[in-house]
Amino acid sequence: MVVGDFAIDLDTVVIGAGPGGYVAAIHAAELGQKVTVIEREFIGGVCLNVGCIPSKALIEAAHHYQHAMHSQVMGLQVTDAKLDFEKTIEWKNSVVSKLTGGVAALFKKHKIDVIWGSAYLKDAHSLRVIDEDDNAQTYTFNNLIIATGSHPIEIPNFKFNGRVLDSTGALSLKEVPENLVVVGGGYIGSELASAYANLGSKVTILEGGDSILANYEKDLVRVVERRFSAQGVDIYTNALAKKAEQDDNGVKVTAEINGEERVIEADYVIVSVGRRPNTKNMGLEQIGLATDERGLIPVDAQSRTNIPNIYAIGDVTKGFALAHKASYEGKVAAEAISGMPTVIDYHAMPAVCYTDTSVATTGMTLDEAKAAGFEAKKAQFPFAANGRAISMGSTDGFVRLVFDKNTEVLLGAQIVGAHASDLINELTLAIESGSTVEDIALTIHPHPSLGEAVMDAADIAIGFPTNI
Repeated sequence: MVVGDFAIDLDTVVIGAGPGGYVAAIHAAELGQKVTVIEREFIGGVCLNVGCIPSKALIEAAHHYQHAMHSQVMGLQVTDAKLDFEKTIEWKNSVVSKLTGGVAALFKKHKIDVIWGSAYLKDAHSLRVIDEDDNAQTYTFNNLIIATGSHPIEIPNFKFNGRVLDSTGALSLKEVPENLVVVGGGYIGSELASAYANLGSKVTILEGGDSILANYEKDLVRVVERRFSAQGVDIYTNALAKKAEQDDNGVKVTAEINGEERVIEADYVIVSVGRRPNTKNMGLEQIGLATDERGLIPVDAQSRTNIPNIYAIGDVTKGFALAHKASYEGKVAAEAISGMPTVIDYHAMPAVCYTDTSVATTGMTLDEAKAAGFEAKKAQFPFAANGRAISMGSTDGFVRLVFDKNTEVLLGAQIVGAHASDLINELTLAIESGSTVEDIALTIHPHPSLGEAVMDAADIAIGFPTNI
């Protein structure tokens, strides 16, 4: 191998070190491949550094702050609860450092090399990497996994700078805004709105559609909206954000709401209207690698593109832009390169929104199950009848099971309420293993626990509603 005008030969190359890329790299190394990761910014990608992990750390801190101030009903009198936001940010950053450091240690353990820079494909077996000093080096490879992720969409008249923030900027504020506008009521915008409302901001959400959290069913969203109302969050749907004008003191957001133009003043505005795949300016067209009209890369059941030795996973492919989806696909791609017959074959892809009242779904909704030809039914149990939820003071929401009437096989589940992100795991496993609602009902759940609401919903499904 010679550095310079000659190419350096590599085996398996992964572009991107996010939750898709780093999992793919580690699993490929576990399978005996010699792996090299190309990363232009940071190990762990958006998720670990400026997305999933720091946002959940901020959300958790906000929960604790609210609990400290509003636990009088339990007999807890906190007389001097104060928020030191600088300390909160330090703690958030420490969480990020632990996880990114852990990934770096795993790379070292598995002898995974990291090349820093941006990759540009030359052909089906070679690429060039340009580092931050504009130094370039050519590499050849046997197999390639594209795991470059996505970036926030920037809308007209809301250029990301100063007081106009994307999700990354929203997680890097030095103080809690007194007033905050969030453009976009999807899961990222809603999570950030919920966190900052709990930290003390007066939050306004401007959503262009007819509902926030449009990918979730209406009755789930209504529970979240009630909590937003209790937090003092104003939600405007069918609202068109037209422009943002900022100065040293704040930002004025002009929006058309119900046909009327309004100006909302705030300290900052967060724009969260979706994400686009990072597939431009890396030479895909040059080598004939197919993309669709959205810039997504079509792949087969093994995450293989139209070029047989090049794979694509995560946000650059069709489907939900979820970290765990990317990790799953990364394992499939690594095994496909090793010649294993693994394919993408999941029946349920869980999704979670970590608002103050969290939402989690997996598998099919009732309408989706009926559209798929099932004679589907639902069974629902409220947290208001669950002993653990009552003892926690967290009785909002419910667990819903969707199942086939004839076979009683579980087809899907939806949860809104405390710890929905943890409860959905059992139901995802149940769907993947072909379990019936009777299997769930006959599984002993510890008492008292939130998980009993899953069992109680299953009891309702089989006709024995013991606890309601």
